[in-house]
Amino acid sequence: MDLETGTYKNLVKRESWRAVLTLAYQSLGIVYGDLSTSPLYVFKSTFAEDIDHSETNEEIYGVLSFVFWTITLVPLIKYVFIVLKADDNGEGGTFALYSLLCRHARVSSLPNNQLADEELSSYKKEISVDPDPSKFGSMLKSILEKHRVLQRILLILALIGACMVIGDGILTPAISVFSAVSGVEQLAMPKEHHKYVEVPIACIILIGLFALQHYGTHRVGFLFAPVVILWLFTISSIGLYNIFHWNPHVYKALSPYYMYNFLKKTQRRGWMSLGGILLCITGSEAMFADLGHFSQLSIKIAFTTFVYPSLILAYMGQAAYLSRHHMSANDYDVGFYVSVPDRIKLPVVVIAVLAAVVGSQAIITGTFSIINQCSSLGCFSRVKVVHTSTSIHGQIYIPEINWILMILCLAVTIGFRDTRRLGNASGLAVITVMLVTTCLMSVVMVLCWHQSIFRAICFVCFFGTIEALYFAASLIKFLEGAWVPIALALIFMIVMYVWHYGTLKKYEFDLQNKVSVDWLLSLGPSLGIVRVPGIGLIHTELVSGIPAIFSHFVTNLPAFHEVLVFLCVKSVPVPHVEHGERFLLGHIGPRECRVYRCIVRYGYRDVHKDDMEFEKDLLCSIAEFIRTQKSDTNGLDKHSAHDTEKMMVVRTPSTSTEGIHMWEDNLDDSDKIITSEEKSIDLPEVTKARKRVRFILPENPKIDREAEAELHDLMEARESGVAYILGHSYVKAKQGSSLMKKLAINYGYEFLRRNSRASTHALSVPHASTLEVGMGYLV
Repeated sequence: MDLETGTYKNLVKRESWRAVLTLAYQSLGIVYGDLSTSPLYVFKSTFAEDIDHSETNEEIYGVLSFVFWTITLVPLIKYVFIVLKADDNGEGGTFALYSLLCRHARVSSLPNNQLADEELSSYKKEISVDPDPSKFGSMLKSILEKHRVLQRILLILALIGACMVIGDGILTPAISVFSAVSGVEQLAMPKEHHKYVEVPIACIILIGLFALQHYGTHRVGFLFAPVVILWLFTISSIGLYNIFHWNPHVYKALSPYYMYNFLKKTQRRGWMSLGGILLCITGSEAMFADLGHFSQLSIKIAFTTFVYPSLILAYMGQAAYLSRHHMSANDYDVGFYVSVPDRIKLPVVVIAVLAAVVGSQAIITGTFSIINQCSSLGCFSRVKVVHTSTSIHGQIYIPEINWILMILCLAVTIGFRDTRRLGNASGLAVITVMLVTTCLMSVVMVLCWHQSIFRAICFVCFFGTIEALYFAASLIKFLEGAWVPIALALIFMIVMYVWHYGTLKKYEFDLQNKVSVDWLLSLGPSLGIVRVPGIGLIHTELVSGIPAIFSHFVTNLPAFHEVLVFLCVKSVPVPHVEHGERFLLGHIGPRECRVYRCIVRYGYRDVHKDDMEFEKDLLCSIAEFIRTQKSDTNGLDKHSAHDTEKMMVVRTPSTSTEGIHMWEDNLDDSDKIITSEEKSIDLPEVTKARKRVRFILPENPKIDREAEAELHDLMEARESGVAYILGHSYVKAKQGSSLMKKLAINYGYEFLRRNSRASTHALSVPHASTLEVGMGYLV
């Protein structure tokens, strides 16, 4: 028996390692495509103008030493061994760090963080309680929760990181493809004609790359990992050849002494060249941003065992070749291809172009993901999100953003036509994201990990100093291309902040102008209000109270449906919400009023249902709530601080086999509620052809007469149809507002609102059943 148990454990362990190694293999194509193509342009950008290596090897050894220690300290030490641990339930990226802080302290200024959300398992997962409330972490938490200025700083930091990732999504495809195709012309034409052909070829490849995005990464994903593996194997093999053939002693340049000697000799010119050296870690942030698709262990294995040694050998090989072939600093051939033997140059160019396309694909997909996160958390205007894979969750496509990225990418390619200036722009975007990650990580270490303030200061000082040095070197080249990511980030930052500000003001208006439940209950025949057959779904952003849009509707049209459901679809600051915790339901007023509130919660990486199954899940959840509300008075019930409604989490039919299921067809027949024991309750006969609806109850259902009557009413209302009542708001700044507020609300937010998707764009709302109610908002 012990032998069998031991064998079973070994099999489980073997399967576990097989899964980890499979993920490590897949991560090579998705995570490391950008990082692996950096040898194409690092030495070329570094030696472009600032420094010369035509006399001695000190400059070459100094650059190699900087490259080695930069790759070792930032991607390896910082990201692989520290930052990857700061995941938000398995998700990574700038907004994951911000979400992690929002879970541990009430620092979110976004209207999506209510008390009921704390019952989500995602909130409770991996949150440790500080054993000593007197520690600095508890003090920092109270300080952040009291001062709105500090909360805004954290939000702005997260937005800056997101904007720079978007900028990187524009610049990285341009520099990767442009650098890769630079080898094509060297095979066939004189050097003076290179620039006339590089740009058209690069533009054609970029247009094809963006045009294929709608097919989804999964359709060509099986090619990604082999391409990157082949590319890394190729550059490491060329590196080994160059080391042994040209300079076997190049390993001495790995000593930190050569960094000091390099800066001492080159001084200001050497410091300015750090902007080119910085490009060796382009794509490092992808290890953290794409963490949700893989695991920490798989990313660590892939980087430490294959990517890291391959890159180091590639850079050492280039340095070994340059140390024996001194050229002028302005020589065009200082790029990667000059160190490639002539007899294999053609296949290397082909592999490089494929690797550049793979790296560009990864950063474009990452840009889609970050914009989707921003939109879910109310920091970006609503866009159409197409999920291109049913099996891999994070693979999405956003049409509007795709074409904007393509236009901007072509613009910088045609405008610059130069790897050096593209490198200056890309380097600033990359290092800014890393600085933001370092700052947020220091807060996470204290607030979430309960580490000492000394460790957090050491972390931010050590890595912050390195990144600040590179940031300053990149920023000094503002006029030579570095202004592009700043301009792009500023534009996207304005868009994000204006949308967030307008959304917040609109929500505050709804909160201040909501009407009480007593007002709704007072509506009756004496006021001329009639109840019409059917279900009315009123979409609202409020989680308590009656929205002003509904009172505006009833005032002008004194009638509403027999069954009312106030539906709030909201995003919470967690990556995923379990399906069994998605629906939160409660009564508004007495049961006989047949008025319900339903809060549907999504994480910022959850897939919103875009089919009619959502409506079916919603109605079944209400039916299950009606059946179980009296028998489940403990547990997950919560009382809102602003309302007397009692809310209860209800599992959907798609996640539970024990709840009520709904069956419907278009036959004209008398309808019934059917139990598993074939017991039925007849309803009045239908006089006209309409859908026949049946609620299928679980075995031995415990149901009282009041709940039975309520289920009858819900079923009859469903037969009559569902009407979607949507608010169409016009937001304007009130009189006496400041000029900046008027510009932000009247022009900025309104322009974005008119040109963005509706708030219900993720749901398949039938036009024939939709009623829009217009209302002006003075904020």
